Parts: sequence; C-alpha cells; structure tokens
Amino acid sequence: MNFDFSDDQKMLKDQARKFLDDTCTLDHVRKILEGDASHDDAVWKGLCDLGFAGAAIPEEFGGLGLGPLELCVLAEELGRCVAPVPFSSSIYLAAEALKNFGNQTQKETWLPQLATGACIGTLSASEGTQPPSPATVKTTFADGKLNGTKIPVADAMIAGLAIVLANTGGKGERALSLVAVDLSAEGINRREVETIDPTRGHGEIVFENAPATLVGKEGDGWDNYRRIEAGAAVLVAFEQVGGAEAAMNMAKEYALERYAFGRQIGSYQAIKHKIADMYVKLELARSNAYYGAMAFAEDAGDLELAAAAARISATEAYRFAAQESIQVHGGIGFTWEANTQFHYRRSKLLALSLGSASRWKDRLVSELEKSNVA
Repeated sequence: MNFDFSDDQKMLKDQARKFLDDTCTLDHVRKILEGDASHDDAVWKGLCDLGFAGAAIPEEFGGLGLGPLELCVLAEELGRCVAPVPFSSSIYLAAEALKNFGNQTQKETWLPQLATGACIGTLSASEGTQPPSPATVKTTFADGKLNGTKIPVADAMIAGLAIVLANTGGKGERALSLVAVDLSAEGINRREVETIDPTRGHGEIVFENAPATLVGKEGDGWDNYRRIEAGAAVLVAFEQVGGAEAAMNMAKEYALERYAFGRQIGSYQAIKHKIADMYVKLELARSNAYYGAMAFAEDAGDLELAAAAARISATEAYRFAAQESIQVHGGIGFTWEANTQFHYRRSKLLALSLGSASRWKDRLVSELEKSNVA
C-alpha cells in the first residue's frame, strides 16, 4: 500500500510553497501581528485566485473538484509559513459542512462564494470554556430563528456565513442540529475577542432572532458535527506538522550559525538532543497525519480513531518544537524581535482550536474501546 502523495499532489504542494515563500514570509506575518488587521487579505486573495480555496469543492459549484488529500498538502504549507488567513475556518469547516450535509440551494448559494473567497465562512459550536456537547449547547433554533451566543468563533469579524451548532429540542445527541446563518442579516452582533495569536482573529457572535436554515436533518447535528470535526482534525494536524518542521528548521539553522566559546552551539550535546527530539516527535506526528489523511480520503470507518491519533501527536510535536526552538535561540528567542514567537503563538492556538488535547485523548480511548469490542 502506498501511503505517499501522488506526483500531482506533490506538484500542488510545490506550487503552494512557492507562492507562500514569495508572499507570506514571517515579515508579512509580523505586519499582521503588529497592525490592526485580522488577516492578510493579499495572501488570502492570492490563494483564492490560484484556486486553492476551492480545491475540494465540486466543479459544479465553482471549485476544482479535488479531494481531502489535496487539502492536506495545502494545509501543511499554510502551517509551515504560519499563514494569517481564514483558510481553516472557511474551507475545513464551513465548506465541508455544506458540501457533505447542505441541500442543493445552500450549496448553490454558498459554495461558489467560498470557492472564490467572495465570502468567508466559519463554524461556531463552543459557548465558552467548556467543549461543545449536547449538554453544553444552549443556543436554540426554532421557527427559522436562532438565539444564543457563540464564543470563541474563528474569523468571526470577517465571516459572511456561519454554520452553527444549535439546540432544536429533544434529548441527548438528537437535540442538536446544524444551521446556516447569513451574518449580514439582522439580529446578529459581533465583537472581537483577544487570543494568544492575533494573526488568526476570533470573536463572539450573539444571535437574537437571527434568520437561519437547517443544514442536514434536524437532530443529526451532533453526528454531523463530529464528522466535520474529525476531518478538520486531520487537516489541522497537517498544519501543525508543517509548523513543527518549520520551527525545527529555524532552530537547526540558528544552531549552525550561532557560535559560543569558539564553537557552533549545534556541536553541543544539549542542543543536538533538543533538535533530535523535535525530529522524533515530528516524524511520529507525520506518520499519524498520513494515516489520518488516508482515512479521511476514503471516509473510512476508523476516521475518528485516525483523526484523534493525528490530532494528539501533531499537537504535541508542534508544541514541543515551538518551545524548544525558543530555548535553542537562547535569550534572543524570548524577545519581541525574534520570529520564534510566531510558531509558539500558533502552536498554542491550534492546540485549542478543535478542543484540548485531553478531550482528544478521551476520544481516542473511546474509539480504541469500540474497536476492541468489535
């Protein structure tokens, strides 16, 4: 069995890397960090013009008609350069939700806009510090109206469409449904929320009798959300793998350039071990991400298991690489001028973007128990 990407997918990866190397250096990311913008609009438009935003959207809706594997290779390159763009919220979440569960009218209305970047989408499930679940979702949807508060919501301030996990009545998991909301409609208030990584904006959205429509069948929201979340976990894992590799290379290059007591600091055992440990964690995360990509592409029965494994190992690899890169850089690594902060910030944000590592560990254990019973 071949676990590697095809030549066409590698070509797509190279094209994305060349574009991002030219337009999304860490200097560009710093401008977003130090400015007022929530994302780099030029980079986002460039990605959309190249067709990357519509890579996995069917051709009949204005996309390229490719698949999850193409999204995986793009995600890795976006993670490598810490891209300050709303790609994950708009494409991994909103577009995937509509593509898999939306009706024909919703697909015709929104997917072409998401494919071209004319509209940015997001998915809002959380309502505070607790992870979303049938017991914690209080936002309600009845008679075509949505009421409640979602926080934090990725790219809330720039999104034009939100897919919302809402309570439609009933008990347990059957109480939840997904609904689509045009964020330009009445009854919607938004405010910005500060996070550790200002290059990926977040916000709070308050719905007060906001008009909305069901996405999928009523009562299927929890199952559909978990399916979307599992696919997104695989894609975010590739972002984390790309970021971890970039952080490791940043540390390695500095270790080869920096001299102390007449020797490259990379010649000292302590530094060698740090970089070697980064590499070990990175390769474990990469192998789990590849397994997750295969399960995602085939919509395999073990997708949730593969997604949880990819999520956990990639989160750990990126966290470790980002922290140890700062240590390898020494005192300069802790300063505002150092670029090490970008990977540290993004690693912390991505570690929580789909729920904490402990939540995914619980999910992994549950999936393993199911497989053992089967």
